Amino acid sequence: MNKDIRDLHDALLDIVGFMSRPEPDVALMSDMAMPLERALLPLLVRIDRRGPIGVVELADLVGRDYTTVSRQVARLDELGLVVRRAGTRDKRVREAEVTELGREMADAVDRMREELVGELMADWTNAERRDLARLLKRMAVDMNEWVVRRKSEDTE
Repeated sequence: MNKDIRDLHDALLDIVGFMSRPEPDVALMSDMAMPLERALLPLLVRIDRRGPIGVVELADLVGRDYTTVSRQVARLDELGLVVRRAGTRDKRVREAEVTELGREMADAVDRMREELVGELMADWTNAERRDLARLLKRMAVDMNEWVVRRKSEDTE
């Protein structure tokens, strides 16, 4: 394997590992007015960013089984953070969208994550942060396009 690609892969695994650890989310949730179960945080933020969104698409985005995500979205609905309704394009699909309370909660998560990342990158220059964000966004777009291509190839 190319050393640069291996180093990138190792770094991505470390980042995903950090983001999957309980400590960052526990730290975030301890400051929240309405603490959430850890597994619900990424779903709430994704629904806020991408909603209205169906459960299958959401499950694909977070890499979880759709039955698990369906139960978790139902929990967010019970908490008044999202509403579920018939899809805008396909009425058979139930889509989730954040409520005003859900948006406030997602905004609070964003502020807390910004503080955390600011702390982690305190010695980085603004240019370094912008470069990293630009390159990661480019990689994320390429990854998402790859998934779409693979799915379309599988259905042909």
